[in-house]
Amino acid sequence: GQGVDEPLSATGFRQADAAGLFLSNVKFTHVFSSDLLRAKQTAASILGKNKFCKDLEIKYDARLRERKYGVAEGRPLTDLKAMAKAAGEQCPSFTPSGGETLDEVRERARDFFEFLCQLAVELEQKEQDMHGASSRSSGAAEEELVFPWTNHCSEAELGSDNGGASKILDANILVVSHGAYMRNWIGYFVSDLNCTLPRNLTKSQLSSVSPNTGVSHFIIKLENGNLLKPEITCICLNQDSHL
Repeated sequence: GQGVDEPLSATGFRQADAAGLFLSNVKFTHVFSSDLLRAKQTAASILGKNKFCKDLEIKYDARLRERKYGVAEGRPLTDLKAMAKAAGEQCPSFTPSGGETLDEVRERARDFFEFLCQLAVELEQKEQDMHGASSRSSGAAEEELVFPWTNHCSEAELGSDNGGASKILDANILVVSHGAYMRNWIGYFVSDLNCTLPRNLTKSQLSSVSPNTGVSHFIIKLENGNLLKPEITCICLNQDSHL
């Protein structure tokens, strides 16, 4: 939850370092993190291992916080499940007293995602104003677009039709958040925005919480800067081969 702002454990730091090595060849343009300590430390560990953007500023945003669990915060998951059972409900739809509903979490995710889309559109417009529309067709060093998970998906999923690794991206954004929050965000992508999923993804994988430092990769296309109809392709979900 949000109320117990604990640091990473020794295992957590090892996992964050492993994620950093996994992502070390990816050149990020922006990094956003939850403002909770465990996410801040994870983001710092990932950037510390990066070959291109060690000095990139991490921007902290309360919209990326974990779901608020009210009276259940800081208590074992078994306690939350017992509360849900006593109320005749099941996790994760159960909302403890003082906690956030799933709809409230999804609204936070929607708000933050729309902010990211607006950021990307403004970057593209700035680039065109400075250099002309043709400037994006050349020039990125090949290693800047090395994505470590390409062996986990088909080449078609990373092809140019999906705005994938073969094209220069207006923004390549790292977001560090939390398991329950990200599950709701991904649910928003799928149910509200018709995100295209990897062909081999099962329903149980889609509804499961990511392992610690699990990596999900989405490509977002905003055709002609249209913020209302983003095309979203999921390249991988909750990838943990680095652990």
